[in-house]
Amino acid sequence: MYYLMIVLLMGVLPIASVLIEQAAGHGDWIALVGRWFVFWAGGIRLLLAGVRQIANPAFTARTIFEIEDLDASKIVVELGFANLAMGLVSVASIVRPDWVLPAAIVTGLYYGLAGIRHIANTGRNRIETWATVSDLWIFVVLAAYAVTTLVRGY
Repeated sequence: MYYLMIVLLMGVLPIASVLIEQAAGHGDWIALVGRWFVFWAGGIRLLLAGVRQIANPAFTARTIFEIEDLDASKIVVELGFANLAMGLVSVASIVRPDWVLPAAIVTGLYYGLAGIRHIANTGRNRIETWATVSDLWIFVVLAAYAVTTLVRGY
């Protein structure tokens, strides 16, 4: 289920949303990439991760980081609060287009830094490897969107 969620939220759903809106003639291609990747990858993905980390911190601690210490749940819950907050702002950007760029910068930076941190873990397991690749993928997409938008001046 984890792998399917990653593939859907970090690729299939945002790309499908961009293509559907582009085919309908709605908006600039770059703006659509920002809108839908922020919504799905920055919003829904982080919102779901935050809820899961708050409700079941052991999943993140054990499954992704292979930490068995129950005290790790205190940190994972706080990570969940951060993910929930970023996710909510990113989801809200669907009705507040002026929030897309700030949400892209914040969530893109978060994914980029997390991806770099995952790379540093030479003993990562299969799930952490998926997290590494998906984090860096979204970082690249959102960074390209943010830089393009800033260079264009809107």
